[in-house]
Amino acid sequence: MSERDARCALFLDVDGTLLDIVETPDAVRVPDDLRAALQSLHRQLDGALALVSGRPLAQLDDLFAPLRLPASGGHGAQWRLAGGQPLQQLPAAHLSAPQRDQLLALARRHPGVLAEDKGSSLALHYRAAPEAGPALEAALERLLRGPEGAGLRLLPGKMVFEVLAHASDKAQAIRRFLGEPPFAGRRPLFIGDDHTDEPALALMPQLHGLGLSVGRLAPGARAAFDHPRAVRETLIQATRRTQA
Repeated sequence: MSERDARCALFLDVDGTLLDIVETPDAVRVPDDLRAALQSLHRQLDGALALVSGRPLAQLDDLFAPLRLPASGGHGAQWRLAGGQPLQQLPAAHLSAPQRDQLLALARRHPGVLAEDKGSSLALHYRAAPEAGPALEAALERLLRGPEGAGLRLLPGKMVFEVLAHASDKAQAIRRFLGEPPFAGRRPLFIGDDHTDEPALALMPQLHGLGLSVGRLAPGARAAFDHPRAVRETLIQATRRTQA
């Protein structure tokens, strides 16, 4: 890694960017060579590498164990600036029990829809029932317009609708990292794939950073990888070049 590269801060989405999207969120696996590459890059960047995901931090730690990287989870609702630091989170960033019950009941009315409770949000995956997408979106929009939807917002993704109990996003998560060492003063590089990553991609030019997307040239991205495998290969090759 060059001296110029070493002054970068690397921010990485997980699902659809580092890892292939699979049928259910708990079916993903982290390849050993990717885990080793992330550990190496984290060391080469003096700690300025962070995962920026919609998953809760506890899930990220389980996925990437024994690595414990700086990370933001829940679309900015949770964060840990360094691997050994305690988790921090936005105040009151949780769905109420009645809100959660209504969302779970909505999922049950659509066979094949999988509900994933993340605490600060609830995701309704319809990959196994793509025909349910339009009706599911309409029902969620009605729910959010009603009194029970107060304080909630709808975040569409790839074959998923996520209802969040906070207003944060991945752009705010990255700004939070860049305000603290070892990220402060570095040029940010973010890689993401989904609509949920677009705020962070749009932020990169404002910070003289670089945004790269996966699968398509997303708004704000300078270029795109074809698929997550290409992202993994690029990261692995980057570590091999520096070790040669």
